[in-house]
Amino acid sequence: MVDPIVSDVHVGDLVGRLYASPRPPGVGRSGPALVLVHGIGVSHRYLHRLHGLLAESADTYSLDLPGFGGTPKPGRRLSVADYAGFILAVLDQAGVGPCILVGHSMGTQFAVEAATQQPGRFTQLVLMGPVVDEKRRSVARQALDLTLDCLFFETPAANVLVVTDYIRCGPRWYLAELPVMMSYRTEERIAEVNAPILILRGSRDPVASREWCRLLAQRAVAGEFREVPGCGHVVQHTGASRVAKAIRDFDRTPGRAREAPA
Repeated sequence: MVDPIVSDVHVGDLVGRLYASPRPPGVGRSGPALVLVHGIGVSHRYLHRLHGLLAESADTYSLDLPGFGGTPKPGRRLSVADYAGFILAVLDQAGVGPCILVGHSMGTQFAVEAATQQPGRFTQLVLMGPVVDEKRRSVARQALDLTLDCLFFETPAANVLVVTDYIRCGPRWYLAELPVMMSYRTEERIAEVNAPILILRGSRDPVASREWCRLLAQRAVAGEFREVPGCGHVVQHTGASRVAKAIRDFDRTPGRAREAPA
C-alpha cells in the first residue's frame, strides 16, 4: 500500500486529520469512495489494514477526529451531532461526493448521525461492532466487555494499537466523551437512515452482541447482518481481508435483509 496523503483539516475551531488514498493509476472507478471512521479513544491506525485493502480498488479516506490520534483537544465536549457535522464538512472540503461511510464502535454512531443530517449523501453505511447495546447500557458493563475482548479475543498487535491510542487520547478527553457515547440511541436513530446498511461484527465480539446487531439490521430501512468468524471487537484489524470482502460484496448488492458469514 502506498502511504496515504495526510493533511490537517479545520472546521471552525475543531482540528482533525485526513488520510487520503486515491485509487491506483490504471484502476478504473469500481464504485463509490469509502470513508473510514474510528471509535472513542482510538484513531485511524486500527483501520490501516482495512484502508489499504479497500484502497486497492477505490478512493479511500480515513479520519482522525478532533481530540483523538494526537489531534488538538477541543475546548468543549462534543456531541455525536458535532462529530457528524465535522465529518460532513471535511468531506465537502476534500471534494468527496457520494460515498460509503464505514464506522467502527462509537464511529458507527457518527456514521448514523451523519447520514441523518444529510440524507442521500451516502450510498451505503457499514457499521462494524456498533454500540451501545441497549442491554449493556452501563459504563461498568461496557468496561467489562472491553476487558474480556482485550484479554481473550484480540491479538497482541491489536491490543497494542488500541492501548497506545488510548494513552495518546488521555483519560480526560476519553471520559469527557464517554457519556456522549453511552447516551446515543443507535437503535432509534438507525431507522431514520434512508441508505442501505451493513451491520458487521466479529463472531466473538462481547461488545456488539449477535442479538443487538440483528436488532439493528431489522430496524434499518434496508439492513443486512454479517459475522466474521473467530474475530473480536476490533474485527477490521484482525479480520481485515474478510471485512474488505464483505464491504465490496455489499456495495455490489446492497439492501438485502439477510444473514451470512463474511
